[in-house]
Amino acid sequence: MRRESGEFLRHLASERQLSPHTVKAYRRDLEAFEAFCDRHYGEWTFASVDRLGLRGFLGEFERRGLAKRSAARALSAVRSLYRWLQVHEGVASAAARAARVPRVEKRIPGYLDQERTEALFAWAEARAAAGGPTELRDLAILELFYASGLRLAELAGLRVAELDLFADLVKVRGKGGKERIVPVGSRAVAALRRYLEAREALLRRPGAEREALFLNPSGRRLSPRGVQRVVHRLLDGIGADGLRTHSLRHTFATHLLDAGADLRSVQELLGHASLSTTQVYTHTSVERLKQVYREAHPKGR
Repeated sequence: MRRESGEFLRHLASERQLSPHTVKAYRRDLEAFEAFCDRHYGEWTFASVDRLGLRGFLGEFERRGLAKRSAARALSAVRSLYRWLQVHEGVASAAARAARVPRVEKRIPGYLDQERTEALFAWAEARAAAGGPTELRDLAILELFYASGLRLAELAGLRVAELDLFADLVKVRGKGGKERIVPVGSRAVAALRRYLEAREALLRRPGAEREALFLNPSGRRLSPRGVQRVVHRLLDGIGADGLRTHSLRHTFATHLLDAGADLRSVQELLGHASLSTTQVYTHTSVERLKQVYREAHPKGR
C-alpha cells in the first residue's frame, strides 16, 4: 500500500477513531483501487488518476458480477482518501468528486415480527432457566440487543462501568467515538442483574477481564464474533432463517416505529448521523401495512 493511503488509514484509526472493522473495509477498498491503477496506468500517482480511470475501476465491479453496493462503498472510500489528500498533500480531488455513484436500491432490512420475537425470548429464557452462566449471558445479550438497538461492536465493547442499572441506562461509544446514552427496559435490566451475579464465578479465572461486561467461559471479553455465534445459535433455535445479529437492531427500530415512536427519537437511539439512514425503517412499516391490506381487504389482491 502506498504511503499516502497508509497515512490516511492511520488518520481514520487514530484521529477519527473509526472502528477496526471500518478501517479494515477502507483498507480493502483502497488496496483494490491501487491494484487497479497499477494495472491500468503502470506508473501513476494519485494526482494523475482521471475520470476514465475511476470509471474503469467501478466498471471492474460490474464485470466481476459484484453488487452495486460494493462499488458504491469503494467509491466512497476513494473519495474520502482524495478529500484527505487535497487537505494534506495538495492533490486535486475533482475526478473523484465527478465520478458517478452507482445507483443502489435501498434494501428493506430483515426483522422479527412480534410472534417470532416472543418465540425467540421464550426459547432463550427456557435455556437460561435450565442452564448456567453461559445461558444467562446469552439471554442478557439478547435482551440488551432488543432493548437498546446497539450495534454488534457497541455491545461487544461494553464495560460494566457503562451500565447504570439503577437509572436503566447504558452509555455507548458508537461510530467515530461518539457517545450516546440509551435507555434499557426492565426485562433487560433483570436479565443483566441475573447474569452479573453468575458472572462472579468467571472473574475467579486466571486473567479474567473484570472491566468487560460479557465474558467467555475463560473469563475474557467475548469477541464480536463470539457475540454473533450466541445470537445465531438463538435465532437458529426458532428457525429464523436468513436473520442474523443485525436483525435485532432492525427489529428494535421497526417495533418502535410501529408503536408510534417518532423518527428523530429512533435516529438518536440508533446513533445514526443522518436521518435518511433511519428512514429505511419506515419502508419496513409501509411494506407490513401493504401486506396486511392485501391479505385483509376483499379487493386488496
